[in-house]
Amino acid sequence: IKAPVVAVTLVALGTSLPDTFASMISASQDPTADNSIGNVTGSNSVNVFLGLGLPWMIGAIYWKINGATPEWVTRGKEIGWWDAQSHLQEYDGAFVVVGGSLGPSVGVFCGLATTCIISLVLRRKFLGGELGGERLKARLSAAFLLCLWIIYIGFVIYNEKGIIGFE
Repeated sequence: IKAPVVAVTLVALGTSLPDTFASMISASQDPTADNSIGNVTGSNSVNVFLGLGLPWMIGAIYWKINGATPEWVTRGKEIGWWDAQSHLQEYDGAFVVVGGSLGPSVGVFCGLATTCIISLVLRRKFLGGELGGERLKARLSAAFLLCLWIIYIGFVIYNEKGIIGFE
């Protein structure tokens, strides 16, 4: 299975299921369910800002301290950024991250996240809250949010041109 598909399915489920159960317990005990929404947004912001930011910062500091090594130059030539981005040759080492297929995926994710937020706002306006309520309406909302996730997974699979492949 291709790495981006594994990332948005298996890895995402593995890291998010504990938060899901914590939010479910919080929602059942909190009359406003604000804590469960805060748990989800807080957890995801830690994943993005700390999970990406900290390793990138450490990488940048490492290459600033060590400078351009033969390993750095060799890796740059193997990946292809050494010749394609010759301005990096002027630096005495730098933390280089070559862009892949993440751009379109992030764009679709942002659109679906916006759709999710709009649905929560509409639920609050017309149903009196973001979560819960009448069983049928709650289940329809849950199904809608599940569909947003399935759409996202479908897009990643489409963007990667299938599930199975070798890189």
